[in-house]
Amino acid sequence: MNTHQAIELLQRLIATPSVSRDEAAAADIMQSAIEELGFVAHRKGNNVWAEVREHNPNKPTILLDAHIDTVKPNASWVRDPFQPTIEDGRLYGLGSNDTGGSVVALLAAFVALAKREQPYNLIYMASAEEEVTGAGGVRAVLAELGEIDFAIVGEPTEMQPAIAEKGLMVLDCVAKGRVGHAAREEGVNAIYEALTDIEWFRTHRFERVSPFLGAVKMTVTGIEAGVQHNVIPDICRFMVDVRVNECYQNEELLGEIRKGVKCEVTPRSTHLNSSAIEVTHPAVERLVAMGRVPFGSPTMSNQAVMPFTTLKLGPGDSARSHTADEYILLDEVAEAIEMYEQVLDNLIIEKSK
Repeated sequence: MNTHQAIELLQRLIATPSVSRDEAAAADIMQSAIEELGFVAHRKGNNVWAEVREHNPNKPTILLDAHIDTVKPNASWVRDPFQPTIEDGRLYGLGSNDTGGSVVALLAAFVALAKREQPYNLIYMASAEEEVTGAGGVRAVLAELGEIDFAIVGEPTEMQPAIAEKGLMVLDCVAKGRVGHAAREEGVNAIYEALTDIEWFRTHRFERVSPFLGAVKMTVTGIEAGVQHNVIPDICRFMVDVRVNECYQNEELLGEIRKGVKCEVTPRSTHLNSSAIEVTHPAVERLVAMGRVPFGSPTMSNQAVMPFTTLKLGPGDSARSHTADEYILLDEVAEAIEMYEQVLDNLIIEKSK
């Protein structure tokens, strides 16, 4: 599978709407492409995957993953988001950068690596529902893949290794007071009760700071209270966006937050943890030797739901993701195919104990 074939496949994907939870047509394309390349395609929902050859339980296993779903096109698009157009070395279209370039480049590398015996089992997966972290996405198939020892998650990083990624918790907080008449000295104002906790969220600094992701970041992003101008509110609800560094697991951080505030704190979920990979990992060392610079990524990916060692690496620029007239450079796809192969060919990694 050469670069030209990869670009043609990407054009087909762009021309096929695949908004999260509605990726069936794109999954059909990927299933057909994998089978046409001579591999057995497995499918669950809209997730499609293949293994190079018969699984060897004595070898470690590497997973190559990139998502086929997209966000909805925003109203600022000037071009047709589903019309793949090549101009001046750029391929325009929804999902071209996030993350169609990775989908096709990883598949091309998978095909190239399959031509030679490798010291690991190799699985390629085109996954669904990444943009919404849906239950029908990669989480739905991990158990069927068997034990994974290392994964490359294709996302637009300009082929620089993102060796740490922020996690996320969204907190629903409730401060309670007591109803009273605003004209009299009665009641307990829930808004005032919330102010102390809101200030804590604004100013508190957690002890552990990541060299790549910095400090944990907490932001109050919404508040709701009151029903009438002359009634002291007894309930004040507010929500908090918490971006977690790799020094903390979400459950641990949640415990510290609950100790710091008076209000009731309920997380919408705690499974979107931060992730990190050591700079001494063989894949990272290869990339550094190639002149690539490790960094920490503020945006989330399928790494958040993968309970094994992962590295985020892919063609394109994250700043183009979710923007109008999204594009990827043809040269970026070509470079990614070559670099993926260089990083992975005969890569020696340890099998998980």
